[in-house]
Amino acid sequence: MTSFTEKLREITDPIWEANFNHPFVKGIGDGTLPLEKFRYYVLQDAYYLSHFAKVQALAGGKADDLHVTARMAFHAQGTYEAELSLHEKFSVLLGITEEEKAKFEPSPTAYAYTSHMYRSAVSGSLGEIISCILPCYWIYYEIGERLKNCQPEEPIYQEWIAAYGGEWFKELVVEQLDRLDQLALEASEKEKEKMLRHFTISCKYELAFWEMAFTMEQWPECSPAY
Repeated sequence: MTSFTEKLREITDPIWEANFNHPFVKGIGDGTLPLEKFRYYVLQDAYYLSHFAKVQALAGGKADDLHVTARMAFHAQGTYEAELSLHEKFSVLLGITEEEKAKFEPSPTAYAYTSHMYRSAVSGSLGEIISCILPCYWIYYEIGERLKNCQPEEPIYQEWIAAYGGEWFKELVVEQLDRLDQLALEASEKEKEKMLRHFTISCKYELAFWEMAFTMEQWPECSPAY
């Protein structure tokens, strides 16, 4: 019998393939991605992850089971300790200054993606929130798996690939897949439709995030004509 998460993956497969084939992702794998684009990505992703961790914690507050609450708190802590600490290391290597961080402004896509997550956290069930944040886990894991045999010359790209292709990250992904499948067994058809919608939008935002970084997206300039 096909699980709920397997159905989600099947329905959104074209979006996933577009993620895997995006020039930003492929450029990390073959080492051709300009570092200035990755530098831009690090700043935007650090912003995204700081809010992702808060949404993970908010998900724990929606749980009826204290074990799930504790596990979601653990995931939020892991986002901070593992991923954000990795970004701190990249910031040093890429010469990102504290002044630059202080003046940082999220791009339209980064701001919209985090807003999408908060909307699910405020108005949705635990299953809806997990559906919303799952693509970030799952797509990054699959990208890590696909790139793990790549040998880009740039050490920063080597470390990024190793981070998402590791066993520790796989365990977190599998845990959330199992959790969502269990929640789906107890969910109404209407709730499962919402879960699919949240999941699909997040998959599209993951793709948009690569495009944002590749083009180094900026807010449009205000014109006197406006």
